Amino acid sequence: MSDAFVSPAPAATTASVTPAAVEVVGVDKIFTAKKKATVTALEKVDLTVAPGEFVSLIGPSGCGKSTLLRLIADLDSPSLGSISVFGKTARQARLDQEYGIAFQQAGLLPWRTVTGNIELPLELHGVGSAARKARSAELLALVGLSDFAQSYPDQLSGGMQQRVAIARALAESPRLLLMDEPFGALDEMTRERMQTELVRITAETGAAVVFVTHSIPEAVYLSNRVVVMSPRPGRIRDVLTVSLGSAAERTEQLRENEAFFENVSRVRELLHGEAPVGIRGVETR
Repeated sequence: MSDAFVSPAPAATTASVTPAAVEVVGVDKIFTAKKKATVTALEKVDLTVAPGEFVSLIGPSGCGKSTLLRLIADLDSPSLGSISVFGKTARQARLDQEYGIAFQQAGLLPWRTVTGNIELPLELHGVGSAARKARSAELLALVGLSDFAQSYPDQLSGGMQQRVAIARALAESPRLLLMDEPFGALDEMTRERMQTELVRITAETGAAVVFVTHSIPEAVYLSNRVVVMSPRPGRIRDVLTVSLGSAAERTEQLRENEAFFENVSRVRELLHGEAPVGIRGVETR
């Protein structure tokens, strides 16, 4: 037997890899209608959303935008493929309160005050009274509604109600916000003001966002990337990377910026399938 010295193998180093906020791989969604007829809502959808990234889904009505959001939220299950949220199954992410969700209607409970509505998810998960009050006060300051803490929903404007809904969605400090046309029912001026507020709020919280909208300017103003979906069966037609600066630079003046209009035009071309070859910032999938 040889006495030659053999140096030990170097210890394996494991690089810390942060999982994607959302990972959608090969997802189909098929609904069974009456008389066993089937409707394919989504087909071969692949999408990755990075931590802290703002991604908007846009496409014609019925293309599966909201369906995809519901699958990510574990409100429904894919027929094929897989979805993970921060490396967990969608179901486990829901149980762990990894995400907050906001819909077109604020969905506030009319018999609870603004504070009571914001505290509701914390109350349901057994958070103590003092901690709930501290968190709701923090969130009210974040959304600019501290003076309305004891008001009731019917005493608030539509925009203010949506700010309460966003605060409620942020109550458990989620790393992901899922938003399904939250500003769709608002007038144009309020909608634009809420978009500016959302940019600020997400920048301050660092949450990733998946945002469903029918509005091209809204998608461009808010997003790091705009995902353009095809008519049913919904597929990802193209992805446009929007480079319009940091949250601090996305002010009201941005809407008059030439780069903003250029990106709006690009998304419109992609929606109609007429995008010229080689557009900078576009990924084709």
